[in-house]
Amino acid sequence: MADKSYRLYGYRWVVLAVFMFINITIQILWISYAPITTPAANFYGVSDAQIGLFAELFMIAFIPLSLPVSWAIDTYGFHKAVGLGAILMAIFGILRGLSGSYSLILWSTVGLGIAQPFLLNAWTKVPAQWFGLEERATAVGLVTLSSLLGVAVGEAVPPILLQGGMSIEREQLIFGVIAAFSSLLFLILAREKPATPPCPPGQEVRSLMLDGLKHALVIKDFWLLLFVSFVGLGIFNGVSTWVEDIIRPRGFTPTDAGTLGALMVIGGILGAVVIPPFSDKQRKRIRYLLIGFLFAIPGLFGVAYATNYWLLMVSGFWLGFFLISTGPIGFQYAAEVTRPTPEGTSNGLMQLFGQASVIYVSIMVALKTSGGSFTPSLLLAVGLIIISLIIITQMKDPVFSKS
Repeated sequence: MADKSYRLYGYRWVVLAVFMFINITIQILWISYAPITTPAANFYGVSDAQIGLFAELFMIAFIPLSLPVSWAIDTYGFHKAVGLGAILMAIFGILRGLSGSYSLILWSTVGLGIAQPFLLNAWTKVPAQWFGLEERATAVGLVTLSSLLGVAVGEAVPPILLQGGMSIEREQLIFGVIAAFSSLLFLILAREKPATPPCPPGQEVRSLMLDGLKHALVIKDFWLLLFVSFVGLGIFNGVSTWVEDIIRPRGFTPTDAGTLGALMVIGGILGAVVIPPFSDKQRKRIRYLLIGFLFAIPGLFGVAYATNYWLLMVSGFWLGFFLISTGPIGFQYAAEVTRPTPEGTSNGLMQLFGQASVIYVSIMVALKTSGGSFTPSLLLAVGLIIISLIIITQMKDPVFSKS
């Protein structure tokens, strides 16, 4: 007789879809000021750096909240914890659109930054509750792609709306309302877990925290990977945050900045779909981490120096394709080298170090020349990639069972 103690429910795709939706909207809210930095600074009467602070606050808030939020997700369940984050996103997303002053927008952004870890740190928890072992990687991948799609929308749409005559306040209010709608759908439609488990006994994902944390943090290759993750996400977050300031001195417009940011993310989505399957088939991680970082260098040079529109856009796409493709490979490598540490633990630590890249985002401003050029910080990024390449060569592929 077939074992009926577990089964897969079609409703799992509904839960995943509403979870993906709130991850899209939180990323739109994160990056939506970046491609219109100069117009926003002029509108509110502040500096470019003060507008850039909106994106940085998300990363700053993530650092102290990451592990406590992961504990809350495991202790109280993702529906309650993520639901709290969704409510915070809805409230502060709308407030930011209704705020008429810079200080009120700043505090609303702090609220959004507090909401973000509740969403990002549940990327592996939701699939673990609803999906079988053979579907979990696919489900996590879909959530990852939804997050990147949110960044692409947040980069591309604001300059288009601004050029069409819409005010910055109205733009942000629209984004806030959409975020509130996504939150409402999650609260109504998401469920903590199905009536019966989605997998046989023994395949459940264990809770995050101390045992897995202690095991992961004594593994040398994992520490090396955390540094590489810090560099990769630092460069991505830095270019995304300052995209308009980076290209403005070369005569490009906010609309060009939005297109560049969107193309970088679209390239990343394609890279994340195309490259990791080769890594899976060959069961090689280090090789593809090296390829991703090495081939990202020409893209960085193009973003730093290109004065031709098409060369700039191709450079952004190229940079995203190779740099972002290392993300899913890195997450999988982390899960493999830290086994039997739960994936949620390695995922949470990778996210934590990635958000700590706000340090590099801030350094980019400090290195800006008197003429407004970000070239020194982009050359620093090239140097960090070279260091990462050296570090990756010191890492070893995990040993897979032949069974």
